[in-house]
Amino acid sequence: MIKRENLLSLEEYARQRPQFREKVMAHKKRRTVHLGEHVTLQFEDELTIRYQVQEMLRIERIFEEEGIRGELEAYNPLVPDGGNWKATMLIEYPDEAERRTMLAQLKGIERGVWVQAAGGERVYAVADEDLERENDEKTSSVHFLRFELPRAMRDALRAGAALAVGVEHPRYSASLQVAPDVRAALAGDLK
Repeated sequence: MIKRENLLSLEEYARQRPQFREKVMAHKKRRTVHLGEHVTLQFEDELTIRYQVQEMLRIERIFEEEGIRGELEAYNPLVPDGGNWKATMLIEYPDEAERRTMLAQLKGIERGVWVQAAGGERVYAVADEDLERENDEKTSSVHFLRFELPRAMRDALRAGAALAVGVEHPRYSASLQVAPDVRAALAGDLK
């Protein structure tokens, strides 16, 4: 969980932002999984969410305590707790017309995202606990996922087990073995 004392003032953040942003972008690369050409999972942690909070405070020019508390309340649920992973899922189609068509066809895709340690059962994501991101016409291009990982899976991953990630949907399927550096970063989040 991110606390108020973990945040920089707007002035200090402005001074440190270029170096902090560079650090976070490098960190995010080791926490990103591309499932095929159009779905990306960005696994969040305290640093990625703290960066998001700092950016929101900067953009919105929030410096009063009540506003800062509001941002922390909004973003802290996205920080994993050691027994789960939390990820932002992005559905990316650069062409607007194709994106509109595919978002209509991919309704429910967020419920088909899974993770699996070698030899174990698949764990499917719990999606969009904050609000509904799908309507009768289409799904959203952004979803928030939570993977509740059983103790045996966490222990296996911390001991070096391979990690697979995938998505199953009638209109889009992809899976892969996660690269060793990404697997290690994600396993490092687990207790």
